[in-house]
Amino acid sequence: MTKRPLFALTIFLGAFLLFLVEPLAARQLLPALGGSSAVWITCLVVFQLLLLFGYSYAHLLTRLRMQRGLHLGLLAAAVLLAFISTAPGSPTAFAHPITTIFLALGSSIGLPFLLLSATSPLLQVWLAKSEREGVRYRLFALSNVGSLLALLAYPVLIEPHMSLHTQRIAWAVGFVVYAALCSMLVPASGSGVVTEEAAPPVTRPATGKLVLWFLLPFAASMQLAAVTAHLSQDIAPIPLLWSLPMSVYLLSFIAAFEFGRIYQRALVIRFLVVFLAALAYKLTQEGAKFPIGLSIGFYLIELFLACYFCHAELYLHRPEDPHQSTLFYLMLSAGGAAGTFFIGIVSPLIFSANYDLSIAFFVTAAVACFALWQEGWTQRLLWITASVLLLFFIGKQYQAFQAGSMAQVRNFYGPLRVTQGAFPPLSVLRTLYNGTTKHGTQIFTPDHARVPVSYYSPDSGIGLAMRYCCKGRPKSVGVIGLGAGSMAVYAQSGDRYRFYEINPAVEPIARNLFTYLRDAPIQIPIIAGDARISLQHEAPNNFDILVIDAFSGDAIPIHLITKQALDLYRKHMAPGGIIAFHVSNLYLHLAPEVAALAKTAGLDAVLINSPNVESKGYYSSTWVLLTNRKDFQQETDVVVARSSFPEIKARVWTDDYSSILPLIDWGNFKDEKR
Repeated sequence: MTKRPLFALTIFLGAFLLFLVEPLAARQLLPALGGSSAVWITCLVVFQLLLLFGYSYAHLLTRLRMQRGLHLGLLAAAVLLAFISTAPGSPTAFAHPITTIFLALGSSIGLPFLLLSATSPLLQVWLAKSEREGVRYRLFALSNVGSLLALLAYPVLIEPHMSLHTQRIAWAVGFVVYAALCSMLVPASGSGVVTEEAAPPVTRPATGKLVLWFLLPFAASMQLAAVTAHLSQDIAPIPLLWSLPMSVYLLSFIAAFEFGRIYQRALVIRFLVVFLAALAYKLTQEGAKFPIGLSIGFYLIELFLACYFCHAELYLHRPEDPHQSTLFYLMLSAGGAAGTFFIGIVSPLIFSANYDLSIAFFVTAAVACFALWQEGWTQRLLWITASVLLLFFIGKQYQAFQAGSMAQVRNFYGPLRVTQGAFPPLSVLRTLYNGTTKHGTQIFTPDHARVPVSYYSPDSGIGLAMRYCCKGRPKSVGVIGLGAGSMAVYAQSGDRYRFYEINPAVEPIARNLFTYLRDAPIQIPIIAGDARISLQHEAPNNFDILVIDAFSGDAIPIHLITKQALDLYRKHMAPGGIIAFHVSNLYLHLAPEVAALAKTAGLDAVLINSPNVESKGYYSSTWVLLTNRKDFQQETDVVVARSSFPEIKARVWTDDYSSILPLIDWGNFKDEKR
C-alpha cells in the first residue's frame, strides 16, 4: 500500500468511528435522564469540546519531536477505554444531568474521541511534510464523508439491527483497527516528518482572518444545535433526528471544501435570506403546526444554506501555509464548540423561554454582515437589513411568549410556561405549556376547580379507566408524569396516589399555580427522578391503574414504551390492573406500538379516542389501555368509545431497539387543542 492511500484510509476510518460513537453514546445515556431531548444537545456540546481539545492537541503535537510516539502511546491507552460503557449507573443522575453527561462521556469515550478528532488535521500535516507539499484540504472533505456515512448508517442500518451492547463492542473493535493503522504510519510517514531543518518560519495570520475562522463556524454550529434541539424536542429524542441535521451540517462541509469552486455566493445568499426571514416569522406564530415532513424539510434546507454559506466563506479564507493549518482547524473547532455551548448550556440558563432558533438566525445574519463587509454597500445593506428584521422577529416572539404568561422557567428538561386567560362565560383558564404543547389546564371557579378537563375528561380513556376500574372501592394509582397535577382530580378519600416526575421545575408549578394537588382529599407523594429507575428500586406497589403520561412536547421518552419497561410496570400492578398510555401526538401513530407491546405481554389493548369539546375545556386525546379484565372491556361506555387501531405494522420496541419511522405521520396538518 502506498503512502497516500494509507493516510486517506486512516483519516476516513477515524472520522467514521468518531461520528458513529456520538449517537451510540447519547443513546446509552437517554434512559438515565428521562429520554430528554436535551441529552443529545448536551452530548453535542461535549463532543464539540472534545473536538476542540483534539485539534488543540494536534496543533501542539506537530511542534514536538516525539509526536508520533506520544500519539501512539495515547492510542494504546485509549484502546482500553474504548470498551467502557457510557451509561451512568446512579439513580440520582437526573438531579445533575449536565454534570452526569460530562462525567459519563469524559470517563469513557473522552480520550478515544479526542484522539480520533485529532486524526484529520494531524495526518494532513504529517502527509504534507512527508511529501513536501501544501495541506490537502480535500482530505478534510474525505473525513467529512466518513463522518456522514457513519451518521446515516447508524439510524438506518446499525440501530435497527444491533443491540446497544453489540454496537459498543463493534465500535471498540473498529477503534483497535484504527490504532493499528496509525501505527503503520510511523514508517510510512517518512523522515520528512521528523526533520525540522527545512521548516520555514511560521507566520501569524491577520487578526481579521482569525476572527472569521472563529465566527463562521460559531454561527454554523449555533444553527446545528438550535435546529436539532427544535426537531428532537417537538418530535422525539432519537438518533434519526440527531443524525439528519448533523448530516446536513457535514454535507455543507463537503460541498464547501471538496467543491469550493462551484460556490455561487450571490445565489446562496438570496435563498438564505428568504429562508431566514420566513422561518423566523413562522416562530412568531405561536401554535402554528405544519406537516412533519414539510417542517423538517424547511428547517434542514435553511440549515444547509446557512452552514454552506459559513463553510464556503471559511474555505475562501483558508490558509495556504501548512504550518497554519492546525491553527485554522483549532479556530474552526473553537468556534464550533462556542456555538453549541451557547445553545446547549448558556441559553437555558439566561433565557426563561426558548429563543434559540431566532437567536441562531440573527447571529448568522450578523456574522454574514461582518464576513462580507468588504464586498461593498450592497452586501452591507442587505445583511444589516436582514439582521434588523431578525432582531424584530425575536422581539415579536418575546411578546408572544409574554402574552398572558404568569410564569416561565427553563432548564435541562425544557421550557415551561403557565398562562392565564378567560374561559367564557365567567371562568378563568390556567394552562401549563411544555414548549408549545399543553401539559394540563384548570378552570378556576369554585364549581370547576376539581372538574377533570383537557386530556383527562370523564369520557377520555383515562376517565373511563378511573370510572370502572375498582367498582367503588379505594384505588391505588401511579402516575408517570406530573404536569399540572391534573390526574389528582380523580382522587377520593381512601385512595392511594403516587406521582413520578423527573423535571424538578414541574412540582413547584403544580403545587403553587394549580390547585389539583392541594385540593385532593389525600396526601399525594411526588417521587423525583426517572420513573423507570424509581420503580426498579421500589417494592411492588399493587397499582390498580398506572398512567404513563410523561411525554414532553410531542417528543416521546422511548425507554418508557419498551418491552422491558412494560415488564417492570406489570410487577407493580394489582391483579386485573389497567396500564394507561397517553399517546396523543401530532406526528406519531403510537397506538399500534403500544398494541404490539400488549400482544407480547398477553394483554388486551383498548384504544379510546375522545373528541375536542371546547365549551367544556376537553381536548381531543388518544389513550391505550392495557388490561386482561374482560368485564372492564364489556362496560357499555367502553364498548361505545372503543376504536380500531390504525393498520400500521409495528415492531415491538426494546431497550436495544426502537424505530419511529413506521409510525410517523408525514403529512399531518392537524392543529388540535394541544
